[in-house]
Amino acid sequence: MKHFKQGVFIPQNPHKYKGDVTNIVFRSSWEVRVMRWLDTNPSIIEWSSEEVVIPYLSPVDDQYHRYFPDFLIRVKVPDKKIKTYLLEVKPASQTKEPKKPKRKTKRFITEVMTWSVNEAKWEKAREYCADRNWEFLLVTEKEIFGK
Repeated sequence: MKHFKQGVFIPQNPHKYKGDVTNIVFRSSWEVRVMRWLDTNPSIIEWSSEEVVIPYLSPVDDQYHRYFPDFLIRVKVPDKKIKTYLLEVKPASQTKEPKKPKRKTKRFITEVMTWSVNEAKWEKAREYCADRNWEFLLVTEKEIFGK
């Protein structure tokens, strides 16, 4: 399934977006689909895209990098309270540790490196959220397309 598409999102409800409303960049068709949902869902009070910066230590190069989670959203939940979530949009295949093949290929090594960097990012995102009483969620095609 091809899901790569880049562009600038123009919201129907710009008052809900926190950040530069003229520069809402999406990096995949999955992200733009989530943006449309955030923009039009009445339970979403406000949202932003790649506005939060979380430092993390990469296990690949042992250097600090900056992680920009895809979305920060504030949601009115049924009990009238407001919850805050950080969302990361990823294919489900990238949210699981790669299965070790019979022989190590370049592809497998790349998948392991990507997985380990993602795990480091997500661990720091969970800590960041816990410090603020927020929740970190990985959003995959299951949530986006109901598959």
